[in-house]
Amino acid sequence: MTDAHYCAVIDSPVGALTIVATDAGLRAVLWEDDAAGRVPLPDLVTDPDHPVVAKAATQLSEYFAGTRTDFDLPMDLRGTEFQVANWLALSEIAYGSTATYGELAGRLGRPRAARATGAATGRNPLSIVLPCHRVMGRDGSLTGFAGGLDTKRWLLRHEGVLSS
Repeated sequence: MTDAHYCAVIDSPVGALTIVATDAGLRAVLWEDDAAGRVPLPDLVTDPDHPVVAKAATQLSEYFAGTRTDFDLPMDLRGTEFQVANWLALSEIAYGSTATYGELAGRLGRPRAARATGAATGRNPLSIVLPCHRVMGRDGSLTGFAGGLDTKRWLLRHEGVLSS
């Protein structure tokens, strides 16, 4: 198995998304205007037919069509032990619901680590798939999001969390 990174760009209601995968699993879902270096990646090989890329593209399309509420994809997460635990905890926030950074920190057994949880969440490489858009500020406010607050708002409306 090589460490080649394969990618494809798909259109979505929230703009173009770049799906990145290795043979081990999904590595990143990047926004059109993603900050350079937010998810460090080597050179990418365009291959929309790579099995993980194709499966992720299908599942993201189903999500946007309203027929998928969770994802079933192999993941190739790379980060510190805390970051990876944080990212995996995001998947426990159910479709149509939200959690605060403090609640997420509590789920990780580190109730005083809300700021560290916020920092780790900001580096989540699998936007939408690991739903960092479902994490809110302590007061219920929309807080920083790599895809932008308008996109976060759109995703939460799509899931029925926010009204129009």
